[in-house]
Amino acid sequence: MATTTTIGLDLAKNVFQVHGVDASGKTTIRRQLKRREVLAFFEKLQPRCLVGMEACGSSHDWARRIEALGHTVHQLPAEDVKAYRRHNKTDAADAEAICEAVTRPRLKVVPTKTVEQQMLSVPHTVRDHLITVRTATRNMIRSLLSEFGVIAATGDKGLETLLAIVTDAARTEIPAPLRPPLMAAAAVLAETEASLDRIDAQIAAHAKTDERVRRLKSIPGVGPLIASAFVAAVTAPQIFPSGRAFAASLGVTPKMTGTGGEVTYGPVSKRGNVYLRRLLYLASAARLAAAQKRPATADPKLTALLARMPFRKAALALANKTARIIWVLLTRGGTFIDKHLPAAHAQRASGSAMTQYAGSVEI
Repeated sequence: MATTTTIGLDLAKNVFQVHGVDASGKTTIRRQLKRREVLAFFEKLQPRCLVGMEACGSSHDWARRIEALGHTVHQLPAEDVKAYRRHNKTDAADAEAICEAVTRPRLKVVPTKTVEQQMLSVPHTVRDHLITVRTATRNMIRSLLSEFGVIAATGDKGLETLLAIVTDAARTEIPAPLRPPLMAAAAVLAETEASLDRIDAQIAAHAKTDERVRRLKSIPGVGPLIASAFVAAVTAPQIFPSGRAFAASLGVTPKMTGTGGEVTYGPVSKRGNVYLRRLLYLASAARLAAAQKRPATADPKLTALLARMPFRKAALALANKTARIIWVLLTRGGTFIDKHLPAAHAQRASGSAMTQYAGSVEI
């Protein structure tokens, strides 16, 4: 009887699909498993196998459980597995594609997160959702009041004016029947704001105790929120060969297309973690906006960057640079040092300075 060496596991909520092959690639297992049967199946499976699965919401938990039984688990990006599916999309076809893709050495494996690492990302996920709720509630209040001719300026001050109209029963700008539902929306907005404050306080408290977060905070433009988000999301920075590769994984590098030996660079790819990319861009845009507002006291590098390119392009370039610095600190340790030069560059710069000095003496 052939010995199974590789398993492709298609994850689901209740029904899981398994596809196994032996060392020669011949199919040995093709079956469905109920959720309660998965761990028992892998516990009985001998010898221990290479198990592949698509990286998704529940994959880290399953990877930890199956690895505890002695198997080797590789999580693969779903977009990479798609290329190996030969037939119509079914659970069996997906499991077969995973089984084939996991044996390809060129495909990168998503590192399995520990429980602690996943717990760090929960406040950021909830925070991002609450910001969406807050924005939607604010826009709803503004749009409903505008239907009755009540308009206010944009920003927080304008919203405060509208909320004062809604909550004050003595105001006559809106009809009385409209006030109760709008007050319910205002209550949701107030609770959302309070929840955001509590989550921000939790993230700030963790930032004071985590050594990695403290080191990332030394980078200009990186505060406790960005530092904590990167520590939670980037569990194995060493899998990226360079800072540029790390920045490319976040979607802040140009998209390359080419044929016939000619390569064209387009807009940024917008791949990878949307939340991290958004934080980097917003932080960079805030730094550049402050430099535009107060150029006399701004960092000359920022003003020079704005002079060379449009604002949004400059913000993306600054976000790219920040991502590369984050990768360096995560992989090599230490804190940010302004105007730092690697040893080889520093030696060349020192030699150049000595040559210039000697030349000036001779003259």
